[in-house]
Amino acid sequence: MLFKYLKASFARKKARRFFREYPYEINKFTLSQEGAVEFANWKNPLVSHIDITQSQVNFFKQFIVKGSLAIDIGGNVGDTTVPMSLAAGKEGLVLAFDPNPHVFKILEINAGLNKQSTNIVPLPYAITEQDGEFFYASSEASFSNGGITEEESGKHGAFQLKQKIKGVNLEKLLDKQYSNWINKLSFIKIDTEGYDKEIIKSISSLLERCKPVVIAECFGELTAEERKELYDLLVAKGYELFYFGDFEEGTKVEPILSAEDMNRWKHFNFYAKVAR
Repeated sequence: MLFKYLKASFARKKARRFFREYPYEINKFTLSQEGAVEFANWKNPLVSHIDITQSQVNFFKQFIVKGSLAIDIGGNVGDTTVPMSLAAGKEGLVLAFDPNPHVFKILEINAGLNKQSTNIVPLPYAITEQDGEFFYASSEASFSNGGITEEESGKHGAFQLKQKIKGVNLEKLLDKQYSNWINKLSFIKIDTEGYDKEIIKSISSLLERCKPVVIAECFGELTAEERKELYDLLVAKGYELFYFGDFEEGTKVEPILSAEDMNRWKHFNFYAKVAR
């Protein structure tokens, strides 16, 4: 047991300091409602093993109408993309965005699985206010996470991609390539290492236009002022905010009644829906 722990610890330290390509493994799960589901787990030592469960799918079924459009911004390897698409069904559509080329390889594989019950289009872009090219950096040499900046900097870590990544304005992209789906937009999930507030700003008119449920992350390093701005951005669009504990059916939910409530938890997820 100790040897196994030490081996895993050494692998994680190595992955943080030295780059290498990691393989993937396809695992199979049987869900009580969706049946057989496959998922490609990335063997990067810094990435936890992911199980796809019925509880996860049921969590998203609260918000995603079958046959609708859902969008995963910061899809990573597809750990939320796949349950989202199972909720939307094959007749629906999930657009999964991630500009990180190393995780995108796994996201693409997961988008190609479960074709009998899902419809996922993976897109290798960041969501930005203006179309353009951006720097991408990570605190880990294996690039299991990271973030974008307009100028080259160490904000997200010392490890920089050699090539720039592409940023796109979401509403413009939808109007150009998915215009027949826009009126079916029911849900947007955002998880972008503290960049969520800027994305919400960039999709402001899309929120007014379609009023989808939004899930976002309140990053632990945000200041009280930034948390207030995040809260005010959504409330100004007519949204109510709710803290939730995990992406599981029956998870703990608490209303966020004021900007001050955004300071009750250090790092947390919340969902926002238009007040009725």
